[in-house]
Amino acid sequence: MKQPITGYHKDEENHWVAQLACGHNQHVRHTPPWVNRPWVTSAGGRESMLGFELECRKCDEGAPPDDRP
Repeated sequence: MKQPITGYHKDEENHWVAQLACGHNQHVRHTPPWVNRPWVTSAGGRESMLGFELECRKCDEGAPPDDRP
């Protein structure tokens, strides 16, 4: 199920995590060639993706909302 990005935070390993409208969190790494998300590396890039919908597997599985930092 697609869910819009509402914000970001970093995890304990300093990786960016998108906060989704559904209450779930999802890592948004830029690790070419596996994942190509150069927008993650800058504040402007992350801001430009607010509202962008990511596929949320946790919603598909019926998982409860994640704890927010």
